Amino acid sequence: MVKLTLYGLDASPPVRAVKLTLAALNLPYEYVNVNIVAREQLSSAYLEKNPQHTVPTLEDDGHFIWDSHAIIAYLVSKYADTDSLYPKDLLQRAVVDQRMHFESGVVFANGIRSIIKPVVFFGQSKMPKERYDAIIEIYDFVETFLKGQDYIAGNQMTIADFSLVSSVASLEAFVDLDVVKYPRISGWIKRLEQLPYYEEANGKGARQLVAIVKQTNFTFET
Repeated sequence: MVKLTLYGLDASPPVRAVKLTLAALNLPYEYVNVNIVAREQLSSAYLEKNPQHTVPTLEDDGHFIWDSHAIIAYLVSKYADTDSLYPKDLLQRAVVDQRMHFESGVVFANGIRSIIKPVVFFGQSKMPKERYDAIIEIYDFVETFLKGQDYIAGNQMTIADFSLVSSVASLEAFVDLDVVKYPRISGWIKRLEQLPYYEEANGKGARQLVAIVKQTNFTFET
């Protein structure tokens, strides 16, 4: 019997990417909330599981894996009945991997973490315009990636969609998505919202993050 435990919090986009994957695979798991404001991730018990003290962390039969991209690739590789979510074809897989690297290195690093850390944790009230420009650039890239296809890495849903939508849906905490300028992104998000597990796995957590950030009333410099 599968024994999985996911450590995280719903407001975290990477945690939500894992929740989407677990739901798509219909895998049961225990969910342990990690209160990062109370610095539970720095407890000795958590550091034994993940010395990098990040969320999410997945426990599978006493083994610990962190980084959402590593986790979702692992889950599909081990537990999926087919390779549709993470194709074995090397060219198709390379596109999926590229999109996930784009999420980690550009969307999350430049678009989310670079604002969340100073605004939410250090109370910074103004952010440089370059941070705004970085989010617009992300939207532009994602809109381009979706040209001529329904999903972020092609015409079938993959774990790259779970990774990207968890972060792209969270960007509205900083810059609202212009549905006229970005119709492909809007359509893609709506397509994923039709998944029976989307709201529980990603929708409510994305709204939590948006609410947390909006409460700070931060602004971008002009």
